[in-house]
Amino acid sequence: MSASATAAIGVLELRQYTLRPGQRDRLVTLFERAFIESQEALGIALPGQFADVADADRFVWLRGFADMAARAHALAAFYDGPVWRAHRDEANATMIDSDDVLLLRTWQPFDLRGLERAPAGRTLPAGPVRAMICPLRPGSARTVAQAFDSRVRPRWEAHGAQLLGSWITEPARNNFPRLPVREDEPVFVWFAGFADEASHARWLHAIETDPATAEALARWQANLDGPPQWLHLAPTARSLLRGAIEVRSPAPVGVPAVVDPL
Repeated sequence: MSASATAAIGVLELRQYTLRPGQRDRLVTLFERAFIESQEALGIALPGQFADVADADRFVWLRGFADMAARAHALAAFYDGPVWRAHRDEANATMIDSDDVLLLRTWQPFDLRGLERAPAGRTLPAGPVRAMICPLRPGSARTVAQAFDSRVRPRWEAHGAQLLGSWITEPARNNFPRLPVREDEPVFVWFAGFADEASHARWLHAIETDPATAEALARWQANLDGPPQWLHLAPTARSLLRGAIEVRSPAPVGVPAVVDPL
């Protein structure tokens, strides 16, 4: 794993691709062979790649940068470089839509230190990852995120979820317009991991049947600007984020890394 894989991520792309029927395995194979180390060599962090459990034709991945200036520089180097030029036709042939992209900034950062990326052909243990994309009213990001940390997160972690990180919308304009992003859509996004599907199922049952947990979630969701989008994600073979199984004990909930509300 290169040093860039563990570099601090200040800006994160959450990318959801709609693929042509039956093409996900083909894209994942190509991505994990050609597009991981080639992007990391340019200072890009690749914390996670996932299959969408609910949709066989969806591929979800995360791409991180130190800041917006680093993003513009690295993306230009990659998309004008030899690796993308050599493989873009094969990659694009698998896709129907690649424009569902959220540009985010850190609230509670991923901790990637010491996580191992599997070499080609090797399998590492992997648990499922859940994500929640929460639409926000303008200016409410800090309040909603703090309320999640204080009211919802402790109850969910008590039932077996491991928060991997949380993010809010990056307000800066897209500085690499060749790749569209969903601008002017403030969101709060969290990722949680589980040791295995059995642990995930127990968490689901608990949050649905425990009255206090259900009430805390309902009261928190009342502050959102619409219903959240839930993602049920299966890490691919070379994803760094692989559920809670390789994640150290959770960091204390405290003052988040971001200081400017949207």
